[in-house]
Amino acid sequence: MSCNGLAKRIVPCLDVKNGETVKGTNFVNLRTAGDPVELGRAYSEAGADELVFLDITASFEGRKTFTDMVSRVAREINIPFTVGGGINALEDVERLLYAGADKVSVNSSAIRNPNLINEIAAKFGSQVCVCAIDARLDEDGWHCYVKGGRERTELGLFDWAMEVADRGAGEILFTSMDHDGVKQGFANEALVEIASRVSIPIIASGGAGTKEHFRDAFIEGKADAALAASVFHFGEIAIPELKDYLRKEGINIR
Repeated sequence: MSCNGLAKRIVPCLDVKNGETVKGTNFVNLRTAGDPVELGRAYSEAGADELVFLDITASFEGRKTFTDMVSRVAREINIPFTVGGGINALEDVERLLYAGADKVSVNSSAIRNPNLINEIAAKFGSQVCVCAIDARLDEDGWHCYVKGGRERTELGLFDWAMEVADRGAGEILFTSMDHDGVKQGFANEALVEIASRVSIPIIASGGAGTKEHFRDAFIEGKADAALAASVFHFGEIAIPELKDYLRKEGINIR
C-alpha cells in the first residue's frame, strides 16, 4: 500500500513540561512557548490537520497534570490529536484515550518492550499506535536513542522502523536529533529510506525552518506528514500560508 496518494498533513507539536509548552534545540535549552490548550485551539482554528502533545518530563507527579490537560484540549479542538510521554502499559493508553486523545505515541517504552506495540494495536487498533523514533546519524550509521535522546541504543533506525511496522504500529513519527530545532531542513535521505522499507505513514520531525523545508520533506523525503514546533509557536510560519504555498507547489494538502 502506498501512502503517497493521500493528502499530506501539517502537524504542530507541543512539548509539555509542568503544564506549559516548551521548545528547545537538539533536545536541550528549553524555553517557554505558551499554554498548550490555548495553542492547540489556535492551531486547530488555523487549519492544522492534527496535533501532537508530548509530556517531556512524564514523571509520576506530572501525569495527572498532563491527563487533565488532555481532557481540556479535547474539549477545545475538533481535529485528531496524539499524546505521548510516559506510556508504559495498556492502562496508560486507556487513561489518555479516555481523557480524549485520538492516538498515543510510544518511544522508549516500545524499545524496552517491543510487544507493547502489538498489545496496543490488538486492543485499540493500529490507528491508535504511533511509534516515535528519535535517531541520530553516528559514525557507524543511524541509531535509535531513548530517554528523551539521552541514551543511545544498539538498534539501527531502519531495522527498528521495519519491526514496528511489522508489529502493528499505525504510523512512525521519526525525529532526527541532529536536525531538531536547527531549522536547516528535515532528514530527507533517512526519510526516503524509511519510506522505501515500510508501508505505513511516516511523520517527519526535526528541522523545519522554511516553507521549502516542508515541500522537500514531502517530495524528496516521501513523508506523509510534517511536524514542527518553534516555527509555529513563535509565529515564523503561519499554517494557512504554508498550505497555500504547498498547494502552489503541486502538493496534495488537506
